[in-house]
Amino acid sequence: MAGKRSIKLRCPICKKPAKAGDADFPFCSERCRLIDLGKWASGGYVVSSPAGTDDSIADHAGDPEDQ
Repeated sequence: MAGKRSIKLRCPICKKPAKAGDADFPFCSERCRLIDLGKWASGGYVVSSPAGTDDSIADHAGDPEDQ
């Protein structure tokens, strides 16, 4: 019978071990959680947008050249 494998979860900020049951999960502490929040608030993290906009796709949808 194989032994139970444990997954080691790491804090995304400082890389210390983080416990899944902690209130600050996935961070190891409130400090790391607040550092991450500050990065979001200051624009340190960016969610990318699609290369084309919906307007440019809609403009070309009715073109006879596209058919």
